[in-house]
Amino acid sequence: MSLKGKTLFITGASRGIGLAIGLRAARDGANIAIAAKTAEPHPKLAGTIHTAAEEIERAGGKALPLVVDVRDEANVKEAIDNAAAHFGGIDIVVNNASAISLTPVTHTDMKRFDLMHQINTRGTFVVSKWAIPHLVKAANPHILMISPPLDMKEKWFAPHTAYTIAKFGMSQVVLGLAGELRGKGIAVNALWPRTVIATAAVQNLLGGDAVIRASRKPEIMADAAYAVFSTPARQLTGRFLIDDSFLAEHGVTDFEHYRVDPTQKLASDFFVPEESAPPPGVKIEVGFR
Repeated sequence: MSLKGKTLFITGASRGIGLAIGLRAARDGANIAIAAKTAEPHPKLAGTIHTAAEEIERAGGKALPLVVDVRDEANVKEAIDNAAAHFGGIDIVVNNASAISLTPVTHTDMKRFDLMHQINTRGTFVVSKWAIPHLVKAANPHILMISPPLDMKEKWFAPHTAYTIAKFGMSQVVLGLAGELRGKGIAVNALWPRTVIATAAVQNLLGGDAVIRASRKPEIMADAAYAVFSTPARQLTGRFLIDDSFLAEHGVTDFEHYRVDPTQKLASDFFVPEESAPPPGVKIEVGFR
């Protein structure tokens, strides 16, 4: 199933995983609404909605850069409506925008707590809410959250309770919406990386170059998302997918080309359940707890 002519509304698509997902769809000739806050260059984060749009166009897609703050409901609704009017509808929504602060409760500023919940959980909720009226008109509609399996273990909460609640909130939206929208034929799923992914957030917050070298490239998430969108919506909903396992379900056996540095040990990401075994040949040797 090709994504040619399909329209994707992707939050946080100016860089990282969101941009990679857009670029993968653009190679089919898809339309990408780039919904992100960065309109002007940031001193520490490469990429804006405009540079992302240029990349999307070069990859073969059509781009619509939109300044969107997912905390602002009116802004979100206007952006979704504008994207639908511009491209003639919306087929796929990717809730990728996220804020992170890896602090224990005693060191978590409440403004940062509120920011994570407004962007991660509430932002995901409001984007999905206002996209549904457009998605019900699509032939194969999907909502995809870049959020983890609901593995309710103390070890995921204790080091950074606020962040974990905010990310799990995104996944709770998946759980609820999958049931709410199943009868309408709209698929709602979560996708999460088994390993750390080489993004600006990882570079800046999780340990710099050493962690980047132990990571995979964002393209693995993009390929897994593409596999989701290429599946009939009524056949795939309410699942919490891990990138390499889902790709393995679709016949992928070689994951080496996704590694940033094949000489380094791969680091597992947060929130990957212990019972989730990697595909054959994949070895995860270090992890975050």
